[in-house]
Amino acid sequence: MTFHVAREAPKLWRRICMETKVELSLLADKWKLLLAGIIFQYIHGLAARGVHYFHRPGPILQDVGFFLLPELGQDKAYISEAVFTFVFVNFFVWTFHPFIFQSKKFHTVLLWCRVLAFLVASQILRIFSFYSTQLPGPNYHCREGSKFARLPRPDNVLEVLLINFPRGVFYGCGDLIFSSHMIFTLVFVRTYQKYGTRRSIKQLAWLITVIQSLLIIASRKHYTVDIVVAWYTVNLVVFFVDKKLPELPDRTNASLSPLLPLSGKDKASKTKEEHHVLLNGNSGDSADWRQRTQINGKILDDGNAVHADSAMNGK
Repeated sequence: MTFHVAREAPKLWRRICMETKVELSLLADKWKLLLAGIIFQYIHGLAARGVHYFHRPGPILQDVGFFLLPELGQDKAYISEAVFTFVFVNFFVWTFHPFIFQSKKFHTVLLWCRVLAFLVASQILRIFSFYSTQLPGPNYHCREGSKFARLPRPDNVLEVLLINFPRGVFYGCGDLIFSSHMIFTLVFVRTYQKYGTRRSIKQLAWLITVIQSLLIIASRKHYTVDIVVAWYTVNLVVFFVDKKLPELPDRTNASLSPLLPLSGKDKASKTKEEHHVLLNGNSGDSADWRQRTQINGKILDDGNAVHADSAMNGK
């Protein structure tokens, strides 16, 4: 066991180093897009903090989800946050798995550019939605009598810009339609659905998404409409934005990634392909691997074979 670990450790380290070199080269090219996406996460938080100043507590609206699902209570409200944290951490770690595992289906930098594009497009729609109409928050700290339900006028601009972190993030009110937690969860699950490889994990991810939706309502953090709108809005955003973005290069075949060295299996495949080219005289494109006919030292395509036979027969 110790010998096996000692033998594989240098290979793993070389793989990490090579992958890091590739990702850094991509980061040097895409850093502006990544930085813009990260900055917008702050802008989204700033917008959510700003709408809190307009929030006015009132009677909780009639909601079918509140009627059907039992209320978890303040002491169990952490359950939905725990599920969300589980999804977030696992997805974040998974996006870096090409640094360790040999099955490389995507570049981490390019994947996060795509994920941030989905998040930004969804969050822009969310900002327009919750600034259009402010609903009385159903969460416990947004109800009448709570000291967090109303925010006093800020003393200075810095107080707004700092978002009163982290309390301002956990005790926000007014940013209801639609759920931010569902934006992140649905974007992560849709991304794994496309680029993940394990079917069982995909099915589990969708199940967890449904469970989280129910937990958010049961925790009274959002109205049911916030969850319903998130489900169809985020899925539509991902569907249409994904069509506009250039597709990620498929790294299943290492030959498509010139920056990475070829494994032994890929080298054998490439050698076989080159041997096929030498024998048939055609390009490496599989669409051009047609049967050739050799006459008098000349290699002809199938389409020319009939003409060659006719010429030989004097027709």
